[in-house]
Amino acid sequence: MTNLNADALRVPVTDVDAAEAFYTGVFGASVTNGAVRRIGLHGKGAIELVRSDVPLTSGFGRIVVTYVLDQPSEVRTLMDAAVGRGAQILKPAKKALFGSFSGSLISPEGLIWKFAADKGKDSAQPAVEPRPTEVTMILGVGEPKDSRDFYTDLGMRVDRDYGSKYIDFHPGPGAARLCLMQSAVLAKDVGIADSSVPPQVVFVHRGEGNDHAPQEGHSTVVDPDGFQWITATD
Repeated sequence: MTNLNADALRVPVTDVDAAEAFYTGVFGASVTNGAVRRIGLHGKGAIELVRSDVPLTSGFGRIVVTYVLDQPSEVRTLMDAAVGRGAQILKPAKKALFGSFSGSLISPEGLIWKFAADKGKDSAQPAVEPRPTEVTMILGVGEPKDSRDFYTDLGMRVDRDYGSKYIDFHPGPGAARLCLMQSAVLAKDVGIADSSVPPQVVFVHRGEGNDHAPQEGHSTVVDPDGFQWITATD
């Protein structure tokens, strides 16, 4: 069975062109035009922008996208670029527990991002155009173990399992890593109040051969915490 991968996160925006300008300006991301504007994150998944009259609701939508970089100065570089294009800081970039380095912010359209490196200080010359070593999409859930069972039934393979604290899955080629954390813990990690609102984003799976995956235009799968998944063929 083919893994159900987090190939993209589909985000409703009121101004697709402005959102595209933010992502290309901050990440140097590639763009595929069409009914859905697809922002490629350097082979680590994608953000898909869809025009909507209803923007992301203010508050904690229980989804955090983490952009993992090689050097702490790269974290600063991208966060500064994001703020320069209208993002709002939640937690300034600084050394975190266990020697890591991270900060978080809200993009202009309302998506929460965390930027992180696994070391507290640079160990090499930072890249002029930083690229992610990994992109993770972290869901704030009620009980990670329950959500784990749901996703393994859909073909995902668990990588690290720390019970109720943190669970993640092996990402497929070109996909982001899916992670599960308790909602309150995730909100505290990125520095936002845990005033959870219903999820408005949609996860997109573009793999083939998964008998359990929904087909776009025919059905969706909804996880125990209300996150929707579709299979896209466009």
